[in-house]
Amino acid sequence: MPAVRRALARFPEPVRFLLNKHRELIRFAVVGGTTFVIDNGIWYVLKLTVLESKPVTAKAVAVIVAVIASYVLSREWSFHTRGGRERHHEAALFFAVSGISVGLNLLPLWISRYALGLEQPSVTALTEHVADFVSGSIVGMLVATAFKYWAMRRWVFPEAGARPESGPRTLRTATARERRDVA
Repeated sequence: MPAVRRALARFPEPVRFLLNKHRELIRFAVVGGTTFVIDNGIWYVLKLTVLESKPVTAKAVAVIVAVIASYVLSREWSFHTRGGRERHHEAALFFAVSGISVGLNLLPLWISRYALGLEQPSVTALTEHVADFVSGSIVGMLVATAFKYWAMRRWVFPEAGARPESGPRTLRTATARERRDVA
């Protein structure tokens, strides 16, 4: 029995049902968590080194790298059974939606820095870094993620079941009929 199925077997049936029902959202969240780490790792490296005076540019570079990783992970894992479009059309829509998401992600950071003036010397370095993190990594990411999940299902990967399920069934419990057929 695969490790994921063993782990899921420990949950009560109602929880397994919810995990199965929302597996696409859970996978989207895992991809989001992964790209969150990529985004923030690159952002802070750039912001604290070569792009110290340009935090919004540093964030834009980091988000773009994270978006590329997100496309690969979304297509091959999160939405692997969805589709309905030719690959080049799907990719173009993915990057268009992601471009809007980048703007939504950067907007709170821009407002924090330039409209509210939460940057040095007006505030302390600690206040600037906390405001950058809250506005750029939390508020911006939440707004962009909500939009992106909706838009991916609506436009980029519109048809559920367009591609066959491949590999082991991870978050799916076998039905009584399937258990009987195996036995």
